Amino acid sequence: MTDVLITEFLDEESVAALQADYAVHYDPGLCERPDEIAALAPGVPALIVRNRTQVRGAVLAAFDRLKVIGRLGVGLDNIDVAVAEAMGIEVCPAVGANAASVAEYVVAACLITLRNIWQSADAVLAGQWPRNQLMFNEVQGKRLGLIGFGSIGREVARRALALGMEVVATDRPGTDPASFAGTGVTLVDGTTLLATSDVVSIHAPSMPETYRLIDAGALAAMKPGAVLINSARGGMVDEAALVAALTSGRLAAAVLDVFEDEPLKAGSNLVGVPNLWLTPHVSGVTVESNARVSTVTLANVRRVLKAL
Repeated sequence: MTDVLITEFLDEESVAALQADYAVHYDPGLCERPDEIAALAPGVPALIVRNRTQVRGAVLAAFDRLKVIGRLGVGLDNIDVAVAEAMGIEVCPAVGANAASVAEYVVAACLITLRNIWQSADAVLAGQWPRNQLMFNEVQGKRLGLIGFGSIGREVARRALALGMEVVATDRPGTDPASFAGTGVTLVDGTTLLATSDVVSIHAPSMPETYRLIDAGALAAMKPGAVLINSARGGMVDEAALVAALTSGRLAAAVLDVFEDEPLKAGSNLVGVPNLWLTPHVSGVTVESNARVSTVTLANVRRVLKAL
């Protein structure tokens, strides 16, 4: 009988540590095969997933003894949390464990898009010297607008401020401005943030209210020549509208780590778009963050299993 079912990649040391104490079924490709997950589900008390395993519907219903879902990360949009909790299942995200990794990614994206230094490689190798064409911008003195100011937003702000950026943020309705005291960040409304920020970075949770949060209207309201970064969740940016904004030159650049459909399908409308930088949902995945996320998740799973 399986004690722990793991459907996505986990570092080998963590798998071995679990296997020393529990019967573990580890198959990082199971996230692609929901029918197999459902077939393995009966009798399993612990499930460990990342963001690609859809824990809902028939898959979730197939677990008759499940007590804990360990999420290797923080987003819970791939898990039907309400149904899981109604079934008596504890859902445990690894809150804060990858915040530093995402924050570094966002700061790197700011530097990459504002400075654009690597675009000269082919020209330099060909004997050209395009110095004037590569006179781009410093991050110092630029305004960074954060949509969402949770643990990751705060880590981004701390690093951006150290680089001399001005940081403003929006947060949930009713946020107390006093909660921003001592952060060096100014709380502003969404209209001001979009209209005045040189870089806009999304750090809001995925929920119905944030679907297509950045649509054609929001993109038109952004400062001309601004940069958009989304390392939060796919679906928050209207990708077709973003393509139009980049193609027209309304935006200077965009960096997407997350997409409405992951992985991208062949023939995506994002192919060949100018100044669009894409990564495969890796902003929170580094060697160091993977170790932290694994440690937090395994501790949560062990705590629940020991109580059975």
